[in-house]
Formats: sequence, structure tokens, C-alpha cells
Amino acid sequence: MTQAVETTINSFEPEASVGIFKRLAVLMFGLTGYTAGNIGLFWAILAIGGFAPAALSDFKADNIMVASLINIGLVTLFGLQHSLMARQLFKDWLTQYIPQAAERSAYMLMSGLAMIAVIYFWQPVVGTIWSVENIAGQVALWCLYALGWGYLVLSTFVTNHFELMGLRQIYLYVTQQPYTRLPFTRKYMYRYSRHPMMLGVLIGMWSVPVMTVTHFIMVTLFTVYMVVGVSLEERDLLKNFGDTYRKYKKEIATFIPGIF
Repeated sequence: MTQAVETTINSFEPEASVGIFKRLAVLMFGLTGYTAGNIGLFWAILAIGGFAPAALSDFKADNIMVASLINIGLVTLFGLQHSLMARQLFKDWLTQYIPQAAERSAYMLMSGLAMIAVIYFWQPVVGTIWSVENIAGQVALWCLYALGWGYLVLSTFVTNHFELMGLRQIYLYVTQQPYTRLPFTRKYMYRYSRHPMMLGVLIGMWSVPVMTVTHFIMVTLFTVYMVVGVSLEERDLLKNFGDTYRKYKKEIATFIPGIF
């Protein structure tokens, strides 16, 4: 994800004479979306590192083929939710039924629920791709694991964490202030990478000392989704920022300078 503003509209005025109960309801919805989104994210981070349980469902596939198909379906479900809800056509439809300020919170809520479903219903597959026995190698990989996820979180604050998570929009709605889109920014890690959040996810997912087949299938599917997601995301960014982003795309690498 490049800019926190990519999935929001340009501006909107506060609704006239919105009652306190409606504003409180929108506030609670925003906090719920923020909480669900972060629960899904951090459960995934910890589960990928083996620090939290996964595959908790009582249903277990009988063979590798069925397990793989279910896992592909789970990541596809997550990908469809993540991508379709970010499209302007879907947002236009959704905001016929909820305030525009709550659109991003709805996205966060459904993203969190989709990720929770992926982790909970994931089907384990036996086997190990690699296992690093060397202590120095293990330490190096755990450092990369921490660096990747820390880089992801830090990237959200370089733009505007609360805009990305929908809380800024909710705050402006509750306080009856007009919403305006944040300006395009290219500071800190955004001077070197167009998608530092996704770069952080890639580093974090793949940097583990023990790569089981279950883990390998999960991170491979999410990597494929991210490649597709970047393509869709950049189309929206070009629509939103035009020549500004077109110039930025020519000058800055997708993930790492000198690579792709």
C-alpha cells in the first residue's frame, strides 16, 4: 500500500444536523473496524512466526489436494474482499447505505474478519521446506522477521496511520468537520519504495527459520495476491494523482531500488 489516502474519496462535507446518537453509532463502528482490522493483522503476524495458534477449525481435510484447494479458496476470499472493496464502484454503492466517513472503517472491519477466517480455517499440510539449525542464521532470520513487520507498521505512520485505518474520517464526522484528502507524500521510505508496506509484509512472511509446507503455501499464495494487488492499486493511484504519481512511478522502485 503506497498512500493512506488511496481508498478514500477526495472530500465530503459533514452531513447537516446529524444527531448525537448517529454520530456515536458511527464512532463505535469506526472503533470496531479499527479493532477487527488490527486483530486480523497481528494474529496473522504472530501466527506466521509461530507465536500464535492457527488452523483452529475442527474440520481437517483428508488429503493434500483438498487442503490446498481450501487454502487457495481462503486466500482468494481475502483477496476479493481486499480488492473489490477498494474499487470506487463498490465504494459508491456502499456509501448509499452508510455515511461516507464510515466507508474505510467498513473496509477495515471486513479485512479483519477475512484475515481471521483465513487463519482460523487454514488447513495444515505436513512437511518442511527448510529448517535453519545454525544459531546465527536463526537470529538473522528472526531479526529480518521483526524488521519486516516493524517496517510495515512504521510505514502506516509515515503517511497517516489514522487515515489508513479509517479513524481520521470518523473523527471528522463525529466533530462535524469537512473531510479533505491528504496530499501525496514521498518522504522517508517512500523516497525509495512505492509500496513499503507490502515490502515489509514480504520480508516478514518469508523470514522464518523453519519453513513448513503449511507456511510455504500460505506465504506463496499471499505473495501471488500481492503482485496482483499492486497492479490494481497502481491503477487507482494513477487515477487519483495523475501525472504526479506517473512521475513518481518512473523515479521510484516498486519495492527495492534496482530490483524490478
